[in-house]
Amino acid sequence: MSIRALVADDQAIIRTGLRIMLDAQPDIEVVGEAADGQQAVRRARELRPDVCLFDIRMPVLDGLEATRLIAGPGVADPMAVVVITTFDLDEYVYRALRVGARGFLLKDAGPELLAQAVRAAADGEALIAPNVTVRLLRAFADVPAGRPAAQPISAITAREEQVLLAVARGLTNVEIADTLHISLSTVKTHLASLMAKLGARNRVEIAMWAYETRRIIPSI
Repeated sequence: MSIRALVADDQAIIRTGLRIMLDAQPDIEVVGEAADGQQAVRRARELRPDVCLFDIRMPVLDGLEATRLIAGPGVADPMAVVVITTFDLDEYVYRALRVGARGFLLKDAGPELLAQAVRAAADGEALIAPNVTVRLLRAFADVPAGRPAAQPISAITAREEQVLLAVARGLTNVEIADTLHISLSTVKTHLASLMAKLGARNRVEIAMWAYETRRIIPSI
């Protein structure tokens, strides 16, 4: 079955370009478009697409607020959102993931990376544009230690710790399985356990917890 995508951007030429690139993929279908954040939220709730692609700067509601409304904390059935933007700014990356986005891409990423991000989001994974990943790690590592990170409701096992660190380094489920020499289903079981123990809704929040607890500190 095709991955159903919703594209939201206030520029018609950008929406058209994204639609053409995504519809060219054999497993992705654009089922709707929106020209502002409010319309994006409404269309997302109507269509329930597998993945939403939201521009950050949109009229009425910006992409971050639109993401929060359909994927943020407190949303009972959050949708998968990939944020796309022209602006390569650290604060956007950090805020996008904070409000529930599963991916962050620049508009010049190209069709291959765009399709990868959509597939990753649909599969519950996350893809961040490679050229912002290093700074993203630094942003998480530099989070003020004013409030302690949430503690897991039960102890994390040694194997779960390995999976946790692999997720935080950006490995996919398949890569984690290969690296740890375990099955794909076992990886998914550990991820489900980690989400339950940490109160995380997705792998992005698992990675954020790893950074906030200083399990990973960028060396640069």
